[in-house]
Amino acid sequence: MTTVVAAPSSSSPSLSFSHSTSSSRRSTFACCQRPPRSRKQSLRSGASPRGNSDESEGVSHKGYPGRGKDERVYLPPDGGRGEAVFKLAGVQKKDKGLVYDLKEHEMVQNWRKKEKRTDDEGVAALIQALNQDKMPEVALKLLIDLKSKGFVPGCATLSALVLCYANNGLFQQAKALWSEIINSSFLPSIEVVSGLMDAYAMMGQFDEISTIVHEIASRQDFGFSCEVYSLAVSCFGKVGQLELMEDMVKEMVLRGFKVDSMTGNAFVKYYSLFGSIEEMEAAYGRMKKSRILIEKEAIRAMASAYISGRKFYKLGEFLRDVGLGRRNVGNLLWNLLLLSYAANFKMKSLQREFISMVGAGFSPDLTTFNIRSLAYSRMCMFWDLHLSIEHMKHEGVIPDLVTYGCLVDAYLERRLGRNLSFALEKMNAESAPVMLTDPLVFEAIGKGDFQSSSETLLESTRQRGWTYSKLVSIYLRKQYRSNQIFWNY
Repeated sequence: MTTVVAAPSSSSPSLSFSHSTSSSRRSTFACCQRPPRSRKQSLRSGASPRGNSDESEGVSHKGYPGRGKDERVYLPPDGGRGEAVFKLAGVQKKDKGLVYDLKEHEMVQNWRKKEKRTDDEGVAALIQALNQDKMPEVALKLLIDLKSKGFVPGCATLSALVLCYANNGLFQQAKALWSEIINSSFLPSIEVVSGLMDAYAMMGQFDEISTIVHEIASRQDFGFSCEVYSLAVSCFGKVGQLELMEDMVKEMVLRGFKVDSMTGNAFVKYYSLFGSIEEMEAAYGRMKKSRILIEKEAIRAMASAYISGRKFYKLGEFLRDVGLGRRNVGNLLWNLLLLSYAANFKMKSLQREFISMVGAGFSPDLTTFNIRSLAYSRMCMFWDLHLSIEHMKHEGVIPDLVTYGCLVDAYLERRLGRNLSFALEKMNAESAPVMLTDPLVFEAIGKGDFQSSSETLLESTRQRGWTYSKLVSIYLRKQYRSNQIFWNY
């Protein structure tokens, strides 16, 4: 590891350096005679590192076995041009010297050039950038240095620093700094509390989340205690801690806070993701008794749970209980109802509910048509498949990769590949392939062979300019080769 070392200036106007190894001692060098190899390792004080000037400060490279280049630089703390470099870098003193990383120096200098702010908000912005680069020690070093120059950190700076600690796994430092914030007159924002809880939840520090909730609820000047309980419910639910989530909801009710729509829907959503069908249905029943309207994300989560358990009849009952006439979720409820019939290939019921959907004033979208097309394709119902595509064209709905896959798979299933061009000539096969169908459809019915093969091809190559016709031709050649029998004589 190569380290840049600068000794304090003496009576000589230029600084001298020594490079010691295990075998021999080398002679001293002057910086003007041998400039550093890297521009990042050069320390300039008004002179170019390439020039031969007596005013340029020198460096020497100290080797360490088994290490690479060291980006730390040791600067003289006092006297001469070392003080100028110290003011330029803005670093702290350590063991009567200055320790500063060249990358850190570059980040701080770029920030000062762009922002030119050393107020609370400006320093908080730099700490947030250091948080994203996983450099919490640099954030602390910067704060100590600024405090030595008279800077008084405010709520924004301390909040950014506590998030920097928590996101980088320094929980003891984060806990100590949070205690300092919560026991002072500072009022951290709800975004800071949310970020801190998420960081603790990701690392399994669930006790700290409960502590934060209790500390905030005990202070009368915080106006978002109810929101903090909702955040805690979501944090516990995201990691599958259903018992802790349940306890937090009970505590929220005991303290007199009303369970709002966000908390109730999160409660149902995470029971759908991590609980059983019975627990999910019980949570939904409790939410209904609270007169909370189930929202789109919770509906999708419950539908996914029913689909995973192949409980399509219960899925239909749930959708009718929610109300098929709701328009604030679009066609989601009707599409899921059609999917419950298509997955079991109940074609008459599928057609009947589609007519009911149109009669109720809902316009079928791409997912609606593809649900029907997938069912028709698996059953090789060519007339209904072509009729559905004509209806799609009449409604102005643009087909995607799933629609083309329904045609290709149906024709090849019946060994009608030569007639495929007749089916595709009415569609815009020269357009770029897109994928816009709801993923819940594939959980229930699955993907066709053409769709799976095309997706793999599109993901594995960087070639641009793909069209549906190119994908179809490649797939047909693949199927033709797979049907050939080669005899070895």
